[in-house]
Amino acid sequence: MFKSLIIILASISTFALAENTSINGSVQSRCIISTDTEGTYGNPNAYTLTTAVSDGGVLAVTRFDVTLADAYYAQITAPNSFSTSPSLPDTVTWTGDTVVKAISDSTGMADYETNKVEFDYTDKYDMTATGSTWFKTTSAATMGGSKAYAGGSYTSLVLAECIAQ
Repeated sequence: MFKSLIIILASISTFALAENTSINGSVQSRCIISTDTEGTYGNPNAYTLTTAVSDGGVLAVTRFDVTLADAYYAQITAPNSFSTSPSLPDTVTWTGDTVVKAISDSTGMADYETNKVEFDYTDKYDMTATGSTWFKTTSAATMGGSKAYAGGSYTSLVLAECIAQ
């Protein structure tokens, strides 16, 4: 009797097997960012570092190459801190901005600068056309209390991002 009960229970039970099968893919970005010109700070007085050409600086220039229109936006953030610097005796006040320097398609990209969205140190551009766009970023860092910058190396970073929409 016990044997027939096991046979009955075994025939009632169903066994299910499952297997997950992968589907893989790779997407190549159709927006490439490159540094065209690294910026340099000029030091027109003891308490200011600036990329202004008139003060001995060099503007940072970033290039965006887009091969798929209306799929990305460029987001560029001017520096608001030093990534490396000597010890600072006071608070630094930052100013900076990004503007379109040059475009490869004067028809499709003509409105990039007028249509940009600005918030804090960040400028956002809808990349509505294919081609290349060069953006120049200014940066100025003024030491609080008109105190002098110590001798040494100062580095800040422009953050350039190409974000899929």
